[in-house]
Amino acid sequence: MDRRRFLTTTALGLAAGASGTFPMPYLARAQAAPIRIGLLAPLTGVVAAGGREMVDGFNMYWEENRSEVAGRKIEVVVEDDGSNPDVSLQKARRLVEQGRVDMLFGNLLANTGLAVANYVKGTGTPYFIPIIAADDLTQRQRIPNVIRVAGYTASQTTRPLADWALKQGYKKIATVSQDYTFGHEQCGGFAQRFTEGGGQIVGQFWHPLNTADFSPYLGQLANAGADAVFAMETGADATRFMQQYANFGLKGRIPLLGAMNMTDQSVIRTMGAEVDGIVSCAHFAEGSDNPVTVDFVKRHTAKYQKMPSLYGFSMYSGAMWVAEALKTIGGKTDDRALLLSTVLKTELTGSPLGRPVKLDSFGNPVYDLYIRKVQRGADGKFWNVPIETFPNYSQFGPYDPAEYMKQPPYSRTFQGIKR
Repeated sequence: MDRRRFLTTTALGLAAGASGTFPMPYLARAQAAPIRIGLLAPLTGVVAAGGREMVDGFNMYWEENRSEVAGRKIEVVVEDDGSNPDVSLQKARRLVEQGRVDMLFGNLLANTGLAVANYVKGTGTPYFIPIIAADDLTQRQRIPNVIRVAGYTASQTTRPLADWALKQGYKKIATVSQDYTFGHEQCGGFAQRFTEGGGQIVGQFWHPLNTADFSPYLGQLANAGADAVFAMETGADATRFMQQYANFGLKGRIPLLGAMNMTDQSVIRTMGAEVDGIVSCAHFAEGSDNPVTVDFVKRHTAKYQKMPSLYGFSMYSGAMWVAEALKTIGGKTDDRALLLSTVLKTELTGSPLGRPVKLDSFGNPVYDLYIRKVQRGADGKFWNVPIETFPNYSQFGPYDPAEYMKQPPYSRTFQGIKR
């Protein structure tokens, strides 16, 4: 007899006792093995602070729900992707091929997420990406088993910010960004929309991840003739850039607009007046007065002694989204096609956003997007407060999807700028 079968039979026999019959609750438990989730997060490297926020948010949802869904226990296996695509690929393989996980979640940097997405394209493993924002994963190069639950495309949130900037009367803007896919796409979404509305991009400056000294870029920004600056910074780069922008004398002289990650709680909670007044756009604003959002912020703050970041919120909501789908199908994970199709059809109604969210036909959420301003709250801490709403905003914004996808993906050489 096979050893595994022998051990299972023996355990069942001991549980049944002399009668040889089994209580139904016991049988249900015996047949429902834990659902294993592989969570990839950058716990080291330039965005390590965001990676820790990811793990916290993901764990918070499962802890609040007894680490169980549809009668099956949840086991989360965390791996550090090191903020490196090669390491991320290695860890994903380990989770799938040795850890036998039922699904993968996570990653933060676009290059690490793209590495994992290309890998699971061959394995069929469900891969849920609440944070990885590379546009083409839900556009030109969509992979059916990669779904952006509770996430967003990089260019999705910067288009409304460009429209808002035009309404403020800004005619000339310079951009500065980390030099990788996420930065190219966030700047591209902003630059294309801004120039289509009659604005001018007077300069674009790119720097490597983990830049210590921004003074060469700040000097160029100061002399670019811009009415405002749009900056795409994450992690430690965001902290250094905003500090040095203020120290260089540009704060109060040239208004600073930011990609949502730049003013995320994982960055600004330890900062001071240098962040006051910076405007960004996102689908989540921890300073919202929506009662559901207020409750989530309160619970997160009580648990971790800090307000939730975009990373924590996204992973919490992503876990909720997949959990709701699993409830619908009775916790089945062996039928991957059923799981994926159910996730795509699930409308999330109970997330911290406090309003229903659904996926478009490409597997990307459609949101109300907020123009947010960093303000000091009643407790003296800075947070993002919504000041204007762009309702039901998809990843394609004002564009027809088929026509939009005929243009090249955003890159350093293509920013969609209209001359």
